[in-house]
Amino acid sequence: AVGPKIREKKYEEAREEERDRRVERLREDAELLEQGLPFRRMRAWLPVLTDRTATVCDWFGPEMILVCEPDRLRTRIEERLEGFAEDLKSAMERREAVSAQADLLTDWAGVLRTISPYPLGLLTELLHGLGGIRPETAVSLDAAGIPGYGGQIRNLKSDITGWREKGYRIFLLSGGSSRGKRLEETLKELGEKACLREDGGTPENGEAVILPATLSGGFVLKGTDSAPGTAVVSDADIWGEGYRRSKSRKHSGERISTFTDLKIGDYVVHEDHGVGIYQGVTRIQSEGSWHDYLLILYGGNDKLYVPVEQLERVQRYIGNPNQTPKLNRLGGGEWARQKGKVKEGLKTLAFDLKALYAERSQNTGHAFSPDSAWQREFEDEFPWELTADQAQSVREIREDMESDRNMDRLLCGDVGYGKTEVSLRAAFKAIADNKQVAMLAPTTILVQQHYNTIVKRFRHTGARVDFLSRFRTAAEQREVLRRLEAGDIDLIVGTHRLLAKDVKFRDLGLLIVDEEQRFGVAHKEIIKNMKKQVDVLTLSATPIPRTLHMSMTGIRDMSVLETPPEERIPVQTVVTEYSDALIRDAILRELGRGGQVYFLYNRVRSIGSFYERLRALVPEARVGVAHGQMKEHQLEDVMMDFYSGNYDVLLCTTIIENGLDVPSANTLIVYDAERFGLSQLYQLRGRVGRSNRQAYAYFTVRADHMLTETAQQRLTAIREFTEFGAGFRIAMRDLEIRGAGNILGPEQHGHLATVGYDMYCKLMEETLNEVQGRPSARELETRIDLRVDAYLPSDYVSDEKQRMEMYKRIASVVTDEDRADLTPK
Repeated sequence: AVGPKIREKKYEEAREEERDRRVERLREDAELLEQGLPFRRMRAWLPVLTDRTATVCDWFGPEMILVCEPDRLRTRIEERLEGFAEDLKSAMERREAVSAQADLLTDWAGVLRTISPYPLGLLTELLHGLGGIRPETAVSLDAAGIPGYGGQIRNLKSDITGWREKGYRIFLLSGGSSRGKRLEETLKELGEKACLREDGGTPENGEAVILPATLSGGFVLKGTDSAPGTAVVSDADIWGEGYRRSKSRKHSGERISTFTDLKIGDYVVHEDHGVGIYQGVTRIQSEGSWHDYLLILYGGNDKLYVPVEQLERVQRYIGNPNQTPKLNRLGGGEWARQKGKVKEGLKTLAFDLKALYAERSQNTGHAFSPDSAWQREFEDEFPWELTADQAQSVREIREDMESDRNMDRLLCGDVGYGKTEVSLRAAFKAIADNKQVAMLAPTTILVQQHYNTIVKRFRHTGARVDFLSRFRTAAEQREVLRRLEAGDIDLIVGTHRLLAKDVKFRDLGLLIVDEEQRFGVAHKEIIKNMKKQVDVLTLSATPIPRTLHMSMTGIRDMSVLETPPEERIPVQTVVTEYSDALIRDAILRELGRGGQVYFLYNRVRSIGSFYERLRALVPEARVGVAHGQMKEHQLEDVMMDFYSGNYDVLLCTTIIENGLDVPSANTLIVYDAERFGLSQLYQLRGRVGRSNRQAYAYFTVRADHMLTETAQQRLTAIREFTEFGAGFRIAMRDLEIRGAGNILGPEQHGHLATVGYDMYCKLMEETLNEVQGRPSARELETRIDLRVDAYLPSDYVSDEKQRMEMYKRIASVVTDEDRADLTPK
């Protein structure tokens, strides 16, 4: 009887935590409302804030000019009405809405009734009735839309020539200065007159003016006897409907998230004094002024007060989760001796890395040619503007490929951060230099998806693309191998089958490896040998914490993508007991908004019986089954049918874990979630939320199962870390839960447990610099003591974690840009 009581107590605690989180969210919303700042949940507050809603008509006065396209207006209104009705019906079934909320939508049905072949006067009267507006002018312009070019600049050039012959003024909107410069260069290379004018201007002598502006769609306005025609081509027309400008992101120094997770009683490491126990923040008056200090308890009941301006010297201790670290004592040389012993142990590893680095530097490879106009045209076809991180990674890879040293670079980025696009630009560069490219992926499903993406991305290049996996018959594989050896395939995508002895390339120039850690030891050895012969680019979405990679610079170069995708919403994560009612509600909710559902059930033996259970539970849904033991083409058919929308629910195993991208799938349900590792749960959650719609992830546990402490920690962490870029924090927490032995080996693991993860990385970097003869960066500390109060008042920043984060950022300021980022605008 003890077990159920313990479970009941744990679930009651979980419910209390959820209530506390809701109260905290309400408090945050109220503070933002009071300050007049926008926030994501603002729409939920509208019924409280106002007694009436407004339409777009309320923004205009009598001087409004009404321009109408009846057919498009009718289509848009019908789509909106259907979508709103479905959403409202689903919400009412979940008891989250009432029928009266239908009145919140403007009477679009009335608008529809008024649309006729002569709509202008009637629409004018309708607007007057709805919003009290009577436009003085209502016109229908003789204009046509732009069909769109999808990055095909040659087609744009052809239309520009035609408009110029008709005497039209031509404006091209590039969406940004960098894109504008690229567009100008490309058009000039094609023999077209174009000029980027960032301050605006009028076309002269038939020249096309490029403006760094944006518009949802362009138009061609026909000329009259008194005025010439005008062609305005929007950035969306040029680059594609998916095009968006990425917001610039200022980096305010490395954000050490693990520090803000500190709780009283946690172990911390001070660079100068060693391992102690964090006791919280205390405010002390010294010489007439007040300051905030971190209180750290050391061995022998010694206490250290660390000024908040020195927070960069303190890190959370991460080591062996099953072994309590030994507390150091203040004073004496114990901590210095421990660090010295760890550095001695690191020297052997450092010399091995130096030898490997020397071997790499001596291996000369193919130096690829500089980028051509074809390369720029290929890159311009990408419908999104690169983030700053992506652009930097592209530059780094380009420099590596154009050097005569074989590239060995790791491209590390969270789910959906654009690793594939960066790698495909490298692939095109290799193909343009008459070299072959091989892309290696760990699963057949991921190979299929990469192949589909590449075919679409390379459709205008003439590149010959194929794939090799168990989805191909023996005869098809033999034909692919023959063409590959003859040089009739430029880019091949495949599983470890590409590493077999019978696979021969005519002239391989670049190997792209997706998720290298998922290949076996034998395959990794083959990849290691290939690195001595060709350029290699490795992609990883679940990194070992990046500071460890950065310190091991002798092994490989590294590029990091840290900018989150635009218009994505973090996945709403729920950890709860499994119940049929919850699952049915979650599935129907997703189906009600036209989406699809992943249901992860990781037991092939009983997945058939669970399929029948699921069909009985939700008879309205079309359910497909996918797992790794299915026949080749059967699995392919199911996955393709789900991708095409022929199934509503995909009952599957972890075969979906890597890379599967279905934008319409925005609900994930995981059965027996306690059986999965933390990084695995994070990867699975990344399968949903790949569009701009709110996504949901339900991690369920059975009520009759007693969770282990480790499983409880993992589920708590996956619920806690929902924001974009949480991959690093997930990896750090995983390191805490399972220790670092799997990464570093038992010998180095002992060193790490002595000094903690962050200090271990710092000592490793120092040792590598010493062995390679590079001077270590000198740390100069300048301290100015001013007799003034220096702290953040609790009524200014009420949450202690946020206050500590601000102190951390202040202490990490190095440049003027860092300081400006913290200064209120």
